[in-house]
Amino acid sequence: MSGTGPPETARLNRRETLKTMAAAGAACLMPTIVPAQALGRNGAVAPSERIVLGGIGLGPRGEYDLKWMLREPDVQFVAICDARRVRREAIKKLVDQRYGNSDCRMYPEMREFLATRTDIDAVLIATGDRWHALATILAMRAGKDVYSEKPSCMTIAEGREVVETARRYGRIYQTGVQRLSEAPFVACIELARTGRLGQVHTVRAHIAPWDAAEMSHAWLPEEPQPPKEEVDWDAWLGPCPWRPYNRDYVRGAWRGHYDFHTSCIGEWGAHTFAQAQAGIGALNTSAVEYQYVKNTSGDGMVVKFGNGVQMVLSRGDKYWHGSCGMRFEGSEGWVAAADSYKQPEASCDALLADGAKLLADYIDRTGRPMNHVRNFFDCVKSRQQTVANPDVMHHSMSTVHGANICMWLKRDLKYDPVKEEFVSDPEANRLRSRAQREPWIY
Repeated sequence: MSGTGPPETARLNRRETLKTMAAAGAACLMPTIVPAQALGRNGAVAPSERIVLGGIGLGPRGEYDLKWMLREPDVQFVAICDARRVRREAIKKLVDQRYGNSDCRMYPEMREFLATRTDIDAVLIATGDRWHALATILAMRAGKDVYSEKPSCMTIAEGREVVETARRYGRIYQTGVQRLSEAPFVACIELARTGRLGQVHTVRAHIAPWDAAEMSHAWLPEEPQPPKEEVDWDAWLGPCPWRPYNRDYVRGAWRGHYDFHTSCIGEWGAHTFAQAQAGIGALNTSAVEYQYVKNTSGDGMVVKFGNGVQMVLSRGDKYWHGSCGMRFEGSEGWVAAADSYKQPEASCDALLADGAKLLADYIDRTGRPMNHVRNFFDCVKSRQQTVANPDVMHHSMSTVHGANICMWLKRDLKYDPVKEEFVSDPEANRLRSRAQREPWIY
C-alpha cells in the first residue's frame, strides 16, 4: 500500500499528544482548586489557625477533658504520651475515630515526646497528682502551653516553680479548676466580689468526703512488674520515692498515699479554695493563719486571710447540695452554689434578681467565655492570661498545702504569703517541698 501521510497509529498518537498539550495549557490558565477546608471555608479552620495539641497521661479524667477539647473546631490532637500502653491505645482509638484516620501517634516516654514533637503548640496533662507540676515544667521548657488537671502541684515549692517557669519561657497555662468558668459559681463569686453581700466575713469551702488529711506512708504488697512496654513503672512513679510495683496503684489506688496524693483537702480544695479566694479578692495571696481541728479530715478548720475574711473547710453538705460547694456570707446575706446548680441559692431572691446582667458584666469586663478549655485556647492565641493562670493556681494551692501541713503537725500555723514561709516554724517550713527522685527532677 502506498501513500504520503503517516500511518494511522502515528496520527492517533499525535492527536492524543495535542489533546494533552491543550489540556495542560488550559490548566495553566485556570485557577488552582484548593479544598475549602484548607482555606478555612464552610466553617472549617485553616491549618495556620489551628492549635496543635498533644496529651500526657490521659486516664479517665484526661479522656473526659480531651473529648471536651475535641469539640473546639480550631484544635487538632495529634499525639498521646503515656507510661501505660492500654491508655495510649485507648486515646489513639478515640482520636482516630474522631478524625476518621490513623494519624494519632503514641509515645511511651515523655522526654522523647517533648523533644521530637516540635509541631505541638499545647499539651493536656492529666496524670496523677505526683506528675502534674513536673510534667508542666518540662513541657513549658520545651515550648508548649499547658492545660493541667488539678491539683496542679504537690508542694508550695512546686507551685512556685510552675509560676517561674511560665514567666521565664513565656508560656500560657490553665489549671483545671473549671468552676471558675461555670455560670453559677461565677455568679456567686461576682456577688461577693462586687459588694452585693455587703462586707463578706466568711466563706465556706467544700473538701472531699472521702480519705483523710493524714495520708498513708505504707506500701501496697509487691507484685511481679509487667513488661516496660505495658507499664513503664519507673516513669509512672516519676519524682516519687521508689516503691515496689502493685497493679492497684496504676488503677487509682495511689489516692490516700502521701507520696502520690494531696489528701481530701487537696482533692476538692484545689477547686473550692480558688473559688473562695476569687470572691474575697485573694487570688494574689494565700492564707495567713491555719487553726488546727481535732479530727482526721480538717472539717471545720478555720483559715484566715490577711484581709480579715475567714474560710471554713466543710466536709458535709449542710451549706449546699452537690460536690465542690462554696458559700459566701456577708453583712447583707449569703449566696451558695455547687455542682448541678442551674443558678446560685441565696438568702433572698433580690440578690439573684439581675443574675444575667451580673454574668454579662463579668464577660464584658474580662473577655472570658463560660467555657474553661475555650478560655485556655483563646489565650493560647492571644497570649493573655487565663482565668486559672499560674499565680491563681500557686496561691490557692499554697492554701491547700498550708491546711494539710497544719493537720499533719496537729497545731496552729501562721504563714507569710510574701516570703512564702511559715512564721517561726522550721518543721512546717521543711514540708514546703519534697525530695525528687533522679532523673525525674525539675
